[in-house]
Amino acid sequence: MQKNSTQGTAKPRFFPFRAGHLMEALLMNGLPPLSMGSVFKPLLLSMLMLCSALSGCIFENDGESSDEDILAVFSISKTSNIKVGDTLTFDGAGSTPSDGSLTYRWNFDKVGSSDIDATGRTATYSYSAAGSYDVSLEVSDGVKTSEQVRTITVAEAGAEEPNAEIAQYADDEDCEDGSIDEDKDIILWICAREKANNDRAVTETTTVSLDGSSSDSGDSSQYIAEWFWDLDLTEDDDNDGDSENDEDLSGETVEWKNVAPGEYEIGLTVINNVGLVDKTTIDVFVNYAGYWEDFEIAGKQSNTPVELDFEVTIHYDKDSGNTIRKLVSELAYPQEDDGWVPGTGDANNNKLDIYVYNETDEEAKNTTETTDESRDGDGCGDEQYCVDITMSSYMFTEGDTTYGDGEWTLSILNDRANTIQVDRYVIRLYYS
Repeated sequence: MQKNSTQGTAKPRFFPFRAGHLMEALLMNGLPPLSMGSVFKPLLLSMLMLCSALSGCIFENDGESSDEDILAVFSISKTSNIKVGDTLTFDGAGSTPSDGSLTYRWNFDKVGSSDIDATGRTATYSYSAAGSYDVSLEVSDGVKTSEQVRTITVAEAGAEEPNAEIAQYADDEDCEDGSIDEDKDIILWICAREKANNDRAVTETTTVSLDGSSSDSGDSSQYIAEWFWDLDLTEDDDNDGDSENDEDLSGETVEWKNVAPGEYEIGLTVINNVGLVDKTTIDVFVNYAGYWEDFEIAGKQSNTPVELDFEVTIHYDKDSGNTIRKLVSELAYPQEDDGWVPGTGDANNNKLDIYVYNETDEEAKNTTETTDESRDGDGCGDEQYCVDITMSSYMFTEGDTTYGDGEWTLSILNDRANTIQVDRYVIRLYYS
């Protein structure tokens, strides 16, 4: 049986949309036989030359429209304290895509008008009258469009900017009756006296009074219309591109409540009645001292020391500026008491130690190497032992030999068999 064969009889394949493919088809299937006539050959050769020259230009259409979103975004050279006659530069460089395919149309007074005031990625404009204006940028790739509208306030040419000012103050004394001399920042102390033995965590907060009444409007014919307090200058909560003008609190004087120990930089923005603005900042330091007095710690059991844990949150964040300066832990207890158990091998004196652990329970420091003779710090009684630990700010940084910040634990450890009375235990957090 003779098998069917397509050799020499294959039908020509046609590629009507791509010149390159048409030429490929002609070459793959061979030239037409001479019987097609001598007139066709020159025509065919001309077609091949034309397809070769124009391949990918006339018939080729591989390009597909970009899937990238069209987004109009523009910046303004000046966003506040704009006055009549000021020349403003508007720049749409933030629009996408940024491949040169976009056209730009600007309208500098969108309300009640649809005219095009300028084209091109950048444009300049100045306003001849005071007022509030909606500025529009519309971008297009020829198929899709996007628009951004921003509102600006223009004041009279002679208007004066306001002056923002935050009242500085400090506590008269720290928790140990030491005087505080400060004329630049706000410095406060949380003095948590007589802490209960079953409350071994630093959780106290305070209220910070903020006063912007010393701000002025800039001119006697003007007045301050708004006060905005921004309590976190690293966050842009209102997404306006300025992280220092959020309205966390508003008013000439406000109460900032539930402020934990730490270092804070806050800002005040004032706006006068003609829409001009001024901003200022101040540092707020909230220090802490917690006192536990007259409690007991049991003796070790089954040769296992007993520990009492105290929890404290440590801040060391350079980005936000909340960085502790030092932590101090102080312990005072009797040298001897009646709880000594004969035959335990312990001398007839007490010994307690402080251990400090970071957030991952890594031991950072302890007082075990401090001899009895050296346990005689300031204010220590003749029949007391006093021992303390100081952790500098460097120890709370992240590094190979440092321990980071976070939730730390301070422990009092009793490795003696007898119960020991604690006269006083203090935790101090210094942020100023």
